[in-house]
Amino acid sequence: MQIGHGPPFVRESLFGGHGRVLVWDLLRGRAAPPFTAVLSCVLEEKGHVGRHVQQEYDEIVVGLTGYGEARVDGKPQPFGPGAVVYLPLGSALELTNEAPDKELRYLIIKATRDRSEDEAVVEAEDATGEPESGGESELEIVAVDDPERDGAAVVAGVIEDD
Repeated sequence: MQIGHGPPFVRESLFGGHGRVLVWDLLRGRAAPPFTAVLSCVLEEKGHVGRHVQQEYDEIVVGLTGYGEARVDGKPQPFGPGAVVYLPLGSALELTNEAPDKELRYLIIKATRDRSEDEAVVEAEDATGEPESGGESELEIVAVDDPERDGAAVVAGVIEDD
């Protein structure tokens, strides 16, 4: 599965890790508010993206193929097809491709956050610090090649409250 067109940016030993990461900018410099970046990435076999902190934007990382481990703020979790890792501003991420013979492919989606939403969430919390609704949200992300868009990737997300 190739998501991205043209030559990728090639990054070596990203954030102090090891191995090569190929990166395609799927927005190709176009504005798509609130999204600031949609990146298709390939981490080579046994590669590692070193620990780095989200300093500008919230981010989600979506596993496409391969298998490995994501560490969010030092906590390990399996990472592979269908995995979604949410990284709010200030959180730290490391990615490891655990496969000796297969690339780890994933999407990175960065977006600005309306800070007034943060204030609304704080106001909705009760004295225990738990959201009043008690509901959970589910995030579904779909990434497909769209032949009507010259093969460009289409990324769509839906958040539903139970």
